[in-house]
Amino acid sequence: MARVAIVTGGTRGIGEAISLALKEQGRQVVANYAGNEEKAKAFTEATGIPTVRWDVGDHEASLAAVAGIAEQYGPVDIVINNAGITRDGVLHRMSYDDWNEVMRINLGGCFNMAKAAFPGMRERGWGRIVNIGSINGQAGQYGQVNYAAAKSGIHGFTKALAQEGAKYGVTVNAIAPGYIDTDMVAAVPAPVLEKIIAKIPVGRLGKAYEIARAVAFLTSDDAGFVTGSTMSINGGQHMY
Repeated sequence: MARVAIVTGGTRGIGEAISLALKEQGRQVVANYAGNEEKAKAFTEATGIPTVRWDVGDHEASLAAVAGIAEQYGPVDIVINNAGITRDGVLHRMSYDDWNEVMRINLGGCFNMAKAAFPGMRERGWGRIVNIGSINGQAGQYGQVNYAAAKSGIHGFTKALAQEGAKYGVTVNAIAPGYIDTDMVAAVPAPVLEKIIAKIPVGRLGKAYEIARAVAFLTSDDAGFVTGSTMSINGGQHMY
C-alpha cells in the first residue's frame, strides 16, 4: 500500500514540484491549497493528484483535514509543510495583522499539521516530516521581519520535534531554499532580481525540482538516519 503524503501549498511552484516528485516515488499524494479552486482543479486534471482546500493556519481545520484524508486514503505517513505567504514591509510600516498572518500560516501551519499527523506516525513507528524554511530565515532579509522570523522559527521547530520523534522512527527535517525560479520570484522587479542573481555564486536561480528531489530523499526509507537537519539549497548564496 502506498504511503500517504500531504503537501501543503502543493499545487503551485515548489509545492507542485514536490507533489509530482513524491507521486513519482510511488506515494499517494494529496495536495493542500488555500483558495484558488480553478488552479487546483487544473492541477488535479493535469497530474491526477487530488487536492483539498483548507487554511493550514487554522488549527481545527487542519486537524479535520488530516483526519478526513486519513479516512479516505489511509494513514498519513508523510507531511511536507510548504505553504507560506509574504506580507513584506519594514517594521515601522508593518501592521500587526501583517506580522500575525505570516506567523499564523508560515509557522503556525507547521505546528497544526504536525499536531494532526505526528501522533499517528509515532504509534505506527514510521513517519517523515519536512518543513520548508528559507535562506531568509537563516540570513535575514530587509523588509521581512515577519517572514524571516517565521522561517527561522521553522528551523528551531524542526530540531525540537526531531528529538521527540527519533526513537519512534519519525524523522523531522527542514529545507532552506534560496531564490527559486517560481512565480513569487518572477514578480520581483527585473533590476532587483539581477542584483539577487549576482550574489548567487552558481550564477542562476534554483529550480523547483531541485528542492523536490531533496524532499524525495528526506522522505525515503534511505533517510532514516537523517533527522533534525536543515538542508540549505541556495547555490552557495549563504553558507555557515
